[in-house]
Amino acid sequence: MGKKSRVKTQKSGTGATATVSPKEILNLTSELLQKCSSPAPGPGKEWEEYVQIRTLVEKIRKKQKGLSVTFDGKREDYFPDLMKWASENGASVEGFEMVNFKEEGFGLRATRDIKAEELFLWVPRKLLMTVESAKNSVLDRILQAMGNIALAFHLLCERASPNSFWQPYIQTLPSEYDTPLYFEEDEVRYLQSTQAIHDVFSQYKNTARQYAYFYKVIQITTGYNLEDDRCECVALQDFRAGEQIYIFYGTRSNAEFVIHSGFFFDNNSHDRVKIKLGVSKSDRLYAMKAEVLARAGIPTSSVFALHFTEPPISAQLLAFLRVFCMTEEELKEHLLGDSAIDRIFTLGNSEFPVSWDNEVKLWTFLEDRASLLLKTYKTTIEEDKSVLKNHDLSVRAKMAIKLRLGEKEILEKAVKSAAVNREYYRQQMEEKAPLPKYEESNLGLLESSVGDSRLPLVLRNLEEEAGVQDALNIREAISKAKATENGLVNGENSIPNGTRSENESLNQESKRAVEDAKGSSSDSTAGVKE
Repeated sequence: MGKKSRVKTQKSGTGATATVSPKEILNLTSELLQKCSSPAPGPGKEWEEYVQIRTLVEKIRKKQKGLSVTFDGKREDYFPDLMKWASENGASVEGFEMVNFKEEGFGLRATRDIKAEELFLWVPRKLLMTVESAKNSVLDRILQAMGNIALAFHLLCERASPNSFWQPYIQTLPSEYDTPLYFEEDEVRYLQSTQAIHDVFSQYKNTARQYAYFYKVIQITTGYNLEDDRCECVALQDFRAGEQIYIFYGTRSNAEFVIHSGFFFDNNSHDRVKIKLGVSKSDRLYAMKAEVLARAGIPTSSVFALHFTEPPISAQLLAFLRVFCMTEEELKEHLLGDSAIDRIFTLGNSEFPVSWDNEVKLWTFLEDRASLLLKTYKTTIEEDKSVLKNHDLSVRAKMAIKLRLGEKEILEKAVKSAAVNREYYRQQMEEKAPLPKYEESNLGLLESSVGDSRLPLVLRNLEEEAGVQDALNIREAISKAKATENGLVNGENSIPNGTRSENESLNQESKRAVEDAKGSSSDSTAGVKE
């Protein structure tokens, strides 16, 4: 397996530093833990906090330099040992080889033709380093219950052991990665204003906090085949001998690829930009809009996405924007009468507008919002393209610039698409064109037009309820709307200075977008504040 002579712990020589007292490191890690445990910084202060945390981390790294377990030679020198070990333990090793693809790094190259849907790669469970194998290691029981932390310590312990079963695998691992955790400070600067930057800051802060905490405590497209108990990889397309083999990572955005995988995927059809939208509780028509959205299974405040592909908005976002821009009369049409439920069904169908005026409003709003998000970036699309022509850029800097350029291109495409739609529907309105009529047999659901099983649960329940109960719910929504007109919703004075029209609400939302735009470009989908 591995040769013991190849494993060493640097304690002297070129990479080593003078002896550092444990107390000195402990003081630094205590300071780091305190800094990383402090409340989230205010708006515009995230970069300052990141630099402070990074400075402490670099101090600790410098003092601990030379103490890590290293292996002689280059990682590719150990590939033959890895393949031999994998083969002896039941993994597939035929039909491909490991090759350095320059900018993309090491990957697999087909040595024979591989057909689409052919199973060509599998790895038995016993070769995988998992939470399960961590439980059988020397780790403390508390650590064993902490998932990713347990795996990290498991890897560190096995790396330090010359007799580790996984040594042929571990010694081929890179010494660093191209995820933002390993970026230089100047490279991280290129990510500023992108939607990824908030997650980059959060990931760095959380990782530093975990390290500091455990130092203080310890003082130290793939799938799984349950039947065969192995990890498998099936080709999604044909690969000819000599071609690089790619796997499907899932429908991830490029921000997710950069943060978690350390690469940018050109022409990613699943790329998207997040946009935070919500109906203000001070909106005079909030109660009625909330009721219509609830019937459609859509929250009153959420993070949506603008997509790389056409159309740039999903059926759910279209439905939200239609409700967001509805007049009181249009809301009543979606709450009252025999056809109300049918109107709910067609909210996400682009073929059946609520009204020409509603379409003009929603596309105007989307155009303005996307334009505001574009203005939060410190560079233009043209400037980014010009910078990318610089051949002296590091791989990471190039990746960061591509990410922010990609986000801006999606936003620009959304602006243009919204403008085209706005003008089209404005023309329809001026020409007083008749609205398309929908038939019950051709209803358009939010995401699909197939069957009752795809209906939001709240809609299925409404269909099963008696008409009397339905009428009561509608009257309740309207009474809430009237209460809102008087400035009271759920016991709160939501409108201190009286009422305002839905147009005023829309204008206020657009103004507020200037302040929210920066935040929405970095907010995670996990938590949305109203």
